[in-house]
Amino acid sequence: MLIEFSVENFMSIRDRVTLSLLAGKETENMENVILNEKNNILKSVAIYGANASGKSNIFKAITAAIILIRTSNSRQVNDKLLNIVPFKFDEKSKNEPSKFEFIFEINNTRYVYGFSADINQIYDEYLYQYLSAKPTTIFERTNVNKYEFKKDVSELTKLSKTNTPNKLFLATATAWNYERTKEPFMWFANNIDTFNSNVDFQNQAFDMFENDTSGELKRFTLNLLKEAEINIDNYEIQKEDLSAEKLALMFPDPIIKNIISNNNANFKGVGRNVFTSHNVNNNKYILNMSEESLGTQNIFFLSPLLMDTLSKGKTIIIDEIEKSLHTSLVRYIIELFHNPEVNKNNAQLVFNTHDTNLLKLDIFRRDQIYFVEKDFSNATTDLYSLDEFSVRKNENIEKGYLQGRYGAIPAVGLGDSLWK
Repeated sequence: MLIEFSVENFMSIRDRVTLSLLAGKETENMENVILNEKNNILKSVAIYGANASGKSNIFKAITAAIILIRTSNSRQVNDKLLNIVPFKFDEKSKNEPSKFEFIFEINNTRYVYGFSADINQIYDEYLYQYLSAKPTTIFERTNVNKYEFKKDVSELTKLSKTNTPNKLFLATATAWNYERTKEPFMWFANNIDTFNSNVDFQNQAFDMFENDTSGELKRFTLNLLKEAEINIDNYEIQKEDLSAEKLALMFPDPIIKNIISNNNANFKGVGRNVFTSHNVNNNKYILNMSEESLGTQNIFFLSPLLMDTLSKGKTIIIDEIEKSLHTSLVRYIIELFHNPEVNKNNAQLVFNTHDTNLLKLDIFRRDQIYFVEKDFSNATTDLYSLDEFSVRKNENIEKGYLQGRYGAIPAVGLGDSLWK
């Protein structure tokens, strides 16, 4: 489970901000909380803010950190860390590393893992494990290649000499079968995912549909569509060999088309498509998925990810979850995570949204709602929770937000200066 994520000096985020999934002391909506021996953890968090405020940069920061961890072992000595982008509107910050920190729990054991990096190298890195009230140091790394170990000193010292400045020691030690880094590394590899578009959904969803030998995913997907009142009673995934000519027609971008054309017969691909079955007035009709609405397409391709997340107790972060989806469908997805009969393995959902219809205290607790606001005097992003405000239990949160009571809304003009 994700407990906290903090980031500093990344894109529009100059000063450290923290997204916390620690539940507060309020007793409302306890079904939205994972009850834990040490601390209660939230099952979901919604993040609101104006356009260009930095909401997506929170998402990008989590994504960048996860990608750096997952790809560390495949990195060559001189490879750049291309996902690292510091805050550039400050002469000091633009030359300093970005900093990332995760606090998470695996099998009732808490870990703290963080690192700082720029485009060239890792500067600092640390991993702590909580076996009691005090943290146990697994490793600390400073000044790029200075390491400190409390246990297994001889073994870890040897492993540190195999590491390079642009690689994370968490990944390197795990690759050499060091047992105490394996569990946290595998959490990043398998238990937390980010998605920012239906293209992301489709790429992973197709693989999951094709590997559904038991039919469990098909049952889940058809039940999900039925509960969403989408009239699809069956579907079929089909593959198609694509020639260079067909591929060229599929990509209007002239650069891509030119690459395909130059390779011609040597360039072949495999297309995957979905055909849906509809029963209307006792007659069966088949449609290509491209003929379905964007909302139907999105929830269809989201269904494998929902099943995977809920069944395995994963954490999923989605940028703008409401794309082409009705408010009721988004609420339905959120409540799947809040429902203890559905979410039996403590899965978590974190998402950005503009959908203010969801700002209701019968859906979320105060500590589940976050706001992102940009200070346009210095271009920096801030992140804060609704829990920081004095909010009555029966308060109309949506109305208060739209009135600017909590900030994080656009201050738009009247249009009278457009032609000046």
